[in-house]
Amino acid sequence: MNIADTYTGHVEPGGDAARRTLDGLAITKLSVGPMDNNAYLLVCREENEALLIDAANDPERISDLIGHGPDRPALRTVVTTHQHPDHWQALGAVAGANGANTAAHPLDAEPLPVPPDFLVEHGDTLKVGAVTLEVIHLRGHTPGSIALLYRDPSGHPHLFTGDSLFPGGVGKTSSPEDFASLLDDVSSRIFDELPDDTWFYPGHGDDSTLGEQRPHLAEWRERGW
Repeated sequence: MNIADTYTGHVEPGGDAARRTLDGLAITKLSVGPMDNNAYLLVCREENEALLIDAANDPERISDLIGHGPDRPALRTVVTTHQHPDHWQALGAVAGANGANTAAHPLDAEPLPVPPDFLVEHGDTLKVGAVTLEVIHLRGHTPGSIALLYRDPSGHPHLFTGDSLFPGGVGKTSSPEDFASLLDDVSSRIFDELPDDTWFYPGHGDDSTLGEQRPHLAEWRERGW
């Protein structure tokens, strides 16, 4: 698999992966499956251990992303951001092939094809080698949707939002109450807590920053989606 080292936040369905290399963490983004799902491979540069966010589809492509040589990272954990099936089609194959633990929020665990080894709640942390990720529960797209936050000590924060936040709005909800819940959580747990230079990585499509999206929060609330 070709991995581009010029990172823009855009990847094409079926195309190359794109890698962003930070001091402590390498982040590689890949589009998989017919719904243009993003899978993110996070590798601790110090210990060469990896965590995968959303084994959504195409287990062979994800395997190629991890690599096949002796220097490939050890995949320790696969996190599923929420219960929708397009985000876990490759979960069993990827976790099984790598002997990886799986993690999800308890409210979204039951539909998953692999029972999670770890259940994570709001405020919990997950380790990727020497790197720590924070769990943020965002209620509304599904009951147990989560985001993962990396606070880069030598740069800006990096936030993996699943389908709860996209450029242009929050994720799809099925009722006005769920929309209000999701926007409230996104506002209070993300925008109120993190700076404008926070780069976020959604479950589909291109990345953005909180600064680009912050001016539109009132507009999203007014339109109701």
